Amino acid sequence: MMKKMFFGVLVLSAIILAACGGGASEPAVVDAVPADYAGATNPLGADAAAAGADVFATNCAACHGEKGYGDGPAGAALDPAPKNLVEVAAQVGDDYLFWRVNTGKEGTSMVAWKGVLTEEQIWQAVAFIRTLK
Repeated sequence: MMKKMFFGVLVLSAIILAACGGGASEPAVVDAVPADYAGATNPLGADAAAAGADVFATNCAACHGEKGYGDGPAGAALDPAPKNLVEVAAQVGDDYLFWRVNTGKEGTSMVAWKGVLTEEQIWQAVAFIRTLK
């Protein structure tokens, strides 16, 4: 009888823990895109991703990692850690990606690339980010 009761408690505990969602991660919280950027779409063609790969490798991979997972060597020392761009890109539009690369994010190590990269280079990087899986 004691074994059956223990087994029942164990099964019930497992069901309760499973219901709490212990496996799936929550989507990243993203800020609203300012009106100046809202609705912007990449004006470049699909071939821009090839040039964007170079822009990304030179300027982004050190923090975000070669595949955009937020695991770059320089990113290891940052707090907060760099975003996983694969996850972010799945949730946002081109306008958000362009805005964040262009203006950076206060309170993080994400710097503004406006004035360092041209708008075309930023759009190329956005095109490349869209290819990350």
